[in-house]
Amino acid sequence: MDERLWNILVDSFPKMLEYGVKVTIPLTILSFALAMVVALIVAMIQYAHVKVLRQICRFYIWITRGTPLLVQLYIVFYGLPKVGIVLDAFPAAVVVLGLNEAAYMAETIRGALESVSAGQLEAGYCVGMSWTKIMWHVVLPQAMRTAFPALSNSMIAMLKETSMAATITVMELFRQAQVINGRVYEPLALYIEAAVIYLIFCTILTWLQHRGEKRLATYGGAKA
Repeated sequence: MDERLWNILVDSFPKMLEYGVKVTIPLTILSFALAMVVALIVAMIQYAHVKVLRQICRFYIWITRGTPLLVQLYIVFYGLPKVGIVLDAFPAAVVVLGLNEAAYMAETIRGALESVSAGQLEAGYCVGMSWTKIMWHVVLPQAMRTAFPALSNSMIAMLKETSMAATITVMELFRQAQVINGRVYEPLALYIEAAVIYLIFCTILTWLQHRGEKRLATYGGAKA
């Protein structure tokens, strides 16, 4: 490696890391939080078999999972202003990433809810609990423990998908790599360096996932 390339990489790493910490991580957290809220609502509606709302949820999942994330970003950021709805780049990315991932997470949570024995609902009714209390105190905790690994994987996937936000001008990690490359034109080295930073972030999330799974396994064993 020549001295010029080495100096470029040394200079660019902290800049990309800074945007990763300041923009990519918050974008991931906010989008995942939105996704969790929407996914829980959609999953609960389907689990409760609320007829009209259930069909609306199925339609939302069908549309979202059947269209590319990049197209969804373009529709919201570049298309909606044509009908008077204008969002800044960062909020647009949060909304699109959150709603996109929620469609997948809703199916994960729905499957986890349905894996809980129906007898637990009946037992809850027998002791005088309402449907809401049974769901909140009995069914949902068990379902979320089952869904935790898949939901954690969704968060890791979302972290990588934030790179798509560069296409709508969000100055996150990958966009910063593009800006630096436009100045020095070292695409191979710079994009590999960006990939390494994403790998570091994903490795940390994977480690936290394993820690969470161990804690849940211990908690579940203690309860049993």
